[in-house]
Amino acid sequence: MCDERLLSRMVLAICTIVLFTTNICAASEKTLHAFGAGLDGAAPNASLVWDADGNLYGTTSNGGSHNRGTVFELSPDGSGGWTEKVLHNFGSGLDGATPVSSLVWDADGNLYGTTVAGGTHCPSAGCGTVFELTPNGNGGWTEKVLHNFGSDNDGGGPDAGLVWDNAGNLYGTTQYGGTYCPSGGCGTVFEMTPNGSGEWTEKVLHYFGNGMDGQYPRAGLVFDAAGNLYGTTTKGGVYSVGTVFEMTPNGDGGWTEKVLHNFGSGMDGQRPLAGLIFDAAGNLYGATSEGGSHDFSGTVFEMTPDGSGGWREKILHNFGSGKDGAGPESDLIFDGNGNLYGITVGGGSVSLGTAFEMTPNGSGGWTEFVLHNFGVGTDGYYPWKALVFDNAGNLCGTAPEGSTYGQGMVFEITPD
Repeated sequence: MCDERLLSRMVLAICTIVLFTTNICAASEKTLHAFGAGLDGAAPNASLVWDADGNLYGTTSNGGSHNRGTVFELSPDGSGGWTEKVLHNFGSGLDGATPVSSLVWDADGNLYGTTVAGGTHCPSAGCGTVFELTPNGNGGWTEKVLHNFGSDNDGGGPDAGLVWDNAGNLYGTTQYGGTYCPSGGCGTVFEMTPNGSGEWTEKVLHYFGNGMDGQYPRAGLVFDAAGNLYGTTTKGGVYSVGTVFEMTPNGDGGWTEKVLHNFGSGMDGQRPLAGLIFDAAGNLYGATSEGGSHDFSGTVFEMTPDGSGGWREKILHNFGSGKDGAGPESDLIFDGNGNLYGITVGGGSVSLGTAFEMTPNGSGGWTEFVLHNFGVGTDGYYPWKALVFDNAGNLCGTAPEGSTYGQGMVFEITPD
């Protein structure tokens, strides 16, 4: 997994060093925390979440006491800076390792997430876990493993975060494992259900790799208002370069998977690593890390219901024309005015990634603006998970490499 991503980034860096111009929208970036000074974690690869008091929470995939990753909190210090605190160090025993996904809250103030490696069945490899972090009342947090992947075809290597349903169940994807693809499995969609006594039961809702239904999901899921789940796969489908899929409850406790779009037909993008989001009208938006009209550079796309049970895909932006970014791997987010925001792992002024905005132009198209070019000076680079807004309209995120100590950073982007 890591070697594949590194190779992809190297290709993006080479392919996007071109002498064109792109739209620039003025914004300033600020480092909230630079990782690598001590045991505070390293290589933050996940999106951030806020609590009600204005503190940020996230994960690092490396570093910490055991060099297997951390969960951290960032708190405003009252003078314009932020203080970082490690809430949990992974790698002590069988508690999981290498978290690369974002966290989610429950109503009681507990945090939930996944690790891509570790756990009971593969302590040093890629089976992974689902975990919970609970405040212990004296300023610390206690971690509990809710599920260990790698047993009885239940999936492995969850790369994405979790999503709640209205009944208090958690849903997610694993990029490996399952019944099909004998070399290691093509991935799953799973559900985590509390049993009422503090324990949780995992159930596989779908095994990928049977026919043309997609393979290797790396992104999380999103619900629609009717209780159906939507997501993407990085490979598989008719053209073997990924799909958009829907999971629908079938009424007897099972779920039915349906492919809504097969990537790779023409210039519509390839290999989506990002998840999906809905707009208020019920359309889906996402990004592909490759494909489009400029080779390896990727796209932003929209999926619209066609009124007869199908969906139409439309490309809103092709990356790679100039220095507008390349290789978007993150979920997109909307602001209150209907503009989209995201990041790319490549491209930009020094080919180390960008933060961008997509704005409807009033005639059915969209215009892309670069808000920030990563990698200049002590800035971080290769950002690849979604941005989040703060209450003031600033964008916050993580970059897993670079910054002051070379181990990544948490940043804030403020419109000028």
